Amino acid sequence: MSVLPILKWPDPRLCEVCAKVGQDDLRLLIRDMFETMYAAAGRGLAAPQVGMMKRLFVMDVTWKEGKKSPLVMIDPVIVSHGQTNIRMDEMCLSVPGVTVPVERPETVTVRFTDEAGTQHTCRYEAAHARVVQHEYDHLDGRLHFDRVPADQRAALETPYLESQS
Repeated sequence: MSVLPILKWPDPRLCEVCAKVGQDDLRLLIRDMFETMYAAAGRGLAAPQVGMMKRLFVMDVTWKEGKKSPLVMIDPVIVSHGQTNIRMDEMCLSVPGVTVPVERPETVTVRFTDEAGTQHTCRYEAAHARVVQHEYDHLDGRLHFDRVPADQRAALETPYLESQS
């Protein structure tokens, strides 16, 4: 197993829309993505964050509380959102140290394939729904910055970019 390097914004690959995965053998990539996510103390990690432009992400919302519940979503499609939106601060492994207030639906229903090739349609709420939507955004080339008004985005981006110089 290996910890993979996480791309940091403004790497242009983070803004690309990813290709469907299809039938690729992903076992090693999935294992390495989980190891990378845990090593970086994240709750989710999308394939484009490690330079793999595939529609795939891994997540484990509860592992920091001592209960691992790893989940793999291959070629996910969000089929519906709840009616209630909630604004919460989000962090991103690709934009370290920057917390962004993001408004998202409180619930989401997603259709995906797991690592065994089984299709699922599941409804998620609260933290699980937030992580699903955050990681899903990465598959479409979006960052949490893209979810805030332009003036707020500039105020968040500028200090980050200056710190990376």
